[in-house]
Amino acid sequence: MTTTPSPLISPDALRALQAAGTPLVLLDCGFDLADPDAGERAFASAHLPGAQYVHLDRDLSGPKDAGPANGGRHPLPARDAFAVRAGRWGIAPGVQVVAYDAQGGPYAARAWWLLRWLGHADVRVLDGGPAAWQAAGGTLTDAPAAAAPQPAYPAAAAPAMPTVDAPQLLRSLGRVQLVDARAGERFRGEVEPLDAAAGHIPGARNRFFKHNLQADGRFKSAQALRDEWTALTAGHDASSVVQQCGSGVTACHNLLAMAHAGLGDSALYPGSWSEWSADPARPIAIG
Repeated sequence: MTTTPSPLISPDALRALQAAGTPLVLLDCGFDLADPDAGERAFASAHLPGAQYVHLDRDLSGPKDAGPANGGRHPLPARDAFAVRAGRWGIAPGVQVVAYDAQGGPYAARAWWLLRWLGHADVRVLDGGPAAWQAAGGTLTDAPAAAAPQPAYPAAAAPAMPTVDAPQLLRSLGRVQLVDARAGERFRGEVEPLDAAAGHIPGARNRFFKHNLQADGRFKSAQALRDEWTALTAGHDASSVVQQCGSGVTACHNLLAMAHAGLGDSALYPGSWSEWSADPARPIAIG
């Protein structure tokens, strides 16, 4: 079990960083898969003071030109391109980044994961998002933030977070514990509103990402998550767990939950179900 600090930050702790003048970049990652412009509209109306808006499709994903069979609906960006983008947001080594969204944290978790993948360890997710911020006495604003652009982030020589691709996953089925973050009805194949086929990757277990949260939208305690995830992964440590979802986004919420629980970093399958199901030769399970 790791002893690294929690990847979450409370509103009070964020306010303390601001009061201390700590170099800080705030990223508003709000998004709606059914309405890709909704998050940007909400940001224009109200956001945490000093926050910049980052868009899932434009900023936290790579080009989709190759189609879902090659990277899924939200392929990873090229690391050099993402390093340039991070610099434009003002992110440099030693600068604390706090990401948030109003949807329970999946899009903020994607930003958290991508920055760690780039090699930036000083990134956390605001626990409870804007609702928790306001409940703690924080205010929102519609004023645009002035970024302090930096050079391209000096990315680590190799990705700092593990991933697997579809061929690797196919070869390792039965040896790794695969966890699917989609809602249960999609996992079971009862409905499929987005991708080529219904069902799930054989051998996967279902952990809907919202099960990591309490009723108030904050994450469950580290101990509660540790107990739940230890039972779910059935004796597999993080190094033999692979996280996936529909397109590699909400799976980052499960990665964040495991990290908060002190269970370490498991691998992400970025293409996830959108890529897997686009190839009819790959096996599919129902139920």
